[in-house]
Amino acid sequence: MPQMRLSPRERLVLTAIIELYIATGEAVASKALAQFLAHRDGLSSATLRNVMAVLGESGLLEQPHTSSGRVPTAAAFRFYVEQMMRPEQTGAGGQQMGVLPASAPPLSEARRDQIEDSFTGVSSSHEYLERTSHVLALISQGLGVALACSTTGQILEHIHFSRLGAGRVLAVLVTQAGAVLDRVMALDREMSLLELETAARYLNDNFRGWQVDRIRAEVARRVDAEELAYREMAASIEELCRKGALNVSAQGPAIYVDGISNLITNELDRERLRQMLAALEAKQRLIELLNAYVDGRHQEVRVVVGLDAASPAMQDLVLIGAPARVGEENLGTVAVIAPTRIQYQEMIQAVSYIAKLSDRILERPAE
Repeated sequence: MPQMRLSPRERLVLTAIIELYIATGEAVASKALAQFLAHRDGLSSATLRNVMAVLGESGLLEQPHTSSGRVPTAAAFRFYVEQMMRPEQTGAGGQQMGVLPASAPPLSEARRDQIEDSFTGVSSSHEYLERTSHVLALISQGLGVALACSTTGQILEHIHFSRLGAGRVLAVLVTQAGAVLDRVMALDREMSLLELETAARYLNDNFRGWQVDRIRAEVARRVDAEELAYREMAASIEELCRKGALNVSAQGPAIYVDGISNLITNELDRERLRQMLAALEAKQRLIELLNAYVDGRHQEVRVVVGLDAASPAMQDLVLIGAPARVGEENLGTVAVIAPTRIQYQEMIQAVSYIAKLSDRILERPAE
């Protein structure tokens, strides 16, 4: 978005309109604006109407109905965020992205206590990410999202197979980091419950503590070395592995989502929000969105106002995200996706606080 050139008065009026709209959710009329800015000299109702007209012509305000007040556009919210953030780079589609300045006021003590209490008892990355999506949805009244990093290098803790019928088997794999990954596989032949239990017991007894991506090659090697009496059992295990039981990278990283209902609470905007929700329902779209805008190499908050580059229906959504780390290890991404009428400063601070919380609550013990 080109750099906006606004006079101090226009900037003051635009900021006041945005903050009134965030607080009330209603179009802002010149009378309400005059009351809000009553402490400022030289801002009569006539002056405010003239400034609002200029802001409207600049594409920063729009009028939902002829007789209604004005509401900020996506461009206005971008400008508002730029005033509180240090511009860093431009994202896909021209969305302005920024990082939280060091001088920003800290999160309130009450909000910090709420977050800390919410993470009580969390001891694994799986629990942390799952709890994060719930907490961010709760405090933002938007969509809380937590995306686990790639499963490459994950360590096997336990695997279990369940028959689903008609040659279909469910594999549930638990890693030592606490991630729970499931995959439905279509097999070339039926396997009995005994075969599945034997295969799971073999993998758990022989490969617990192994890197998941090394197990399949080792199973194949052992199949070649097995005696004839054990070959049928080993072949069953090999097929389960070949069909994807341990191919966790194929299903993509785990993603946790909470708060979808928060996006469909306004009856007047129900159809527009339904379209936004449809655009967000595909988990792959969420994964692509977070990977496009949040860089796991830098522990910084990113704010993207207007996600229409991902989908036209998402033009009135804002993404606030940050990478979560444990020491030097990238754990994943935590984010809020919400309507642009959000308490920006608090949500930026909350996302930053929760992202940094992972390093403390999941700190690896010294060896």
